[in-house]
Amino acid sequence: MTSEGESRPAPDWVGDVGLGVQAWVGETPPTPAGPRPADARTAEERTGRKTRKGGRGRARTWEEREAARIAREEAAAAEVEADPESVARKILLDTLTGQARSRQELAGKLAQRGVPDELAAQLLDRFTEVGLIDDAAFARQWVESRHRSRGLAPRALKQELRRKGIDDDDASEALEQLDEADQRVAARALVDKKLRSMRGLDPQVATRRLAGMLARKGYAAGLAFSVVREALADAGEDGDLGDHPDF
Repeated sequence: MTSEGESRPAPDWVGDVGLGVQAWVGETPPTPAGPRPADARTAEERTGRKTRKGGRGRARTWEEREAARIAREEAAAAEVEADPESVARKILLDTLTGQARSRQELAGKLAQRGVPDELAAQLLDRFTEVGLIDDAAFARQWVESRHRSRGLAPRALKQELRRKGIDDDDASEALEQLDEADQRVAARALVDKKLRSMRGLDPQVATRRLAGMLARKGYAAGLAFSVVREALADAGEDGDLGDHPDF
């Protein structure tokens, strides 16, 4: 006890968040020690590598990591068995938070957690009815985002949408957002960026590489070659390979 008006000495853990948390939960923080001798380095400091801890100061063995994984899976399975509908709803809401998902993606999440197929279908139908799942809207958003951020053209985007489980009608409608002018602008941006690292390269070699890059992004051969030829001309290079480029 200190007398009134007498300042209380600051605890040893002040300024150390980790020690402060220990004090808050009732653990006794260790007493700060003085400077360590040169040979008192930790294994992490000596090797320069971080170790995963399983307990206090001991790296977990493979058996311990595997046992922990199995325990997590068994706990998750028990939770689903106890109240599958509540768990399934939470999975769907958590997955949809901050990002739209296709119905196929959500079905996969439920299957991974062991939600019964019949219940999963019922919930997916209900989420679709209230507008939380909308494959057509997802497809439009996906096309706009991937075209803007990655410069992908309709052919590549259609393949991605198919992998997401989007049907051909919704995919075609979404891809109608991209006209030829949009594709030319995006293709030219990709070519201009790539050209910066190709200074001094033979123009014909540069043309084939640039056209090949655009082909992998899903651009049609005619548009790709036209954009590449235009970009090289603006850069003062002659990359004309004729009317039939070899991608």
